[in-house]
Amino acid sequence: MNVLDSNMRLTSQRQVILEELQKVTSHPTASDVFDMVRKRLPRIGLGTVYRNLDLLAERGVIKKIEVGGEQKRFDGDTSPHYHIRCVKCNRVEDIFIERHGELEKNAASCCNYKILDHHVQFSGICSECLPEA
Repeated sequence: MNVLDSNMRLTSQRQVILEELQKVTSHPTASDVFDMVRKRLPRIGLGTVYRNLDLLAERGVIKKIEVGGEQKRFDGDTSPHYHIRCVKCNRVEDIFIERHGELEKNAASCCNYKILDHHVQFSGICSECLPEA
């Protein structure tokens, strides 16, 4: 998606936040992104990172993921995909399986909504936590 639109400039801070987020697949929290960005922009404030993450998510440039009541996490990959969360360590990973359009059709037939998208999150125990389970 093109970050530059009529209502949002691609500031140097936004560019660095976006670049750092797109480097990782760990779905970091805002605090994690702040730590990553500070290595390149030592004077950036935590509030600036939060505001820019929210703005980038509102514009669809990144995804904001809410997982199991934990802190919001961010995903630089906006392609349609699902997520899986470890219930022990809260790791969040991408899971690339076929998205089911039937879910959207079924939902649309049960309510008076035009379905735009759906999100599925799987829960389990990751391979690193499994021996402890």
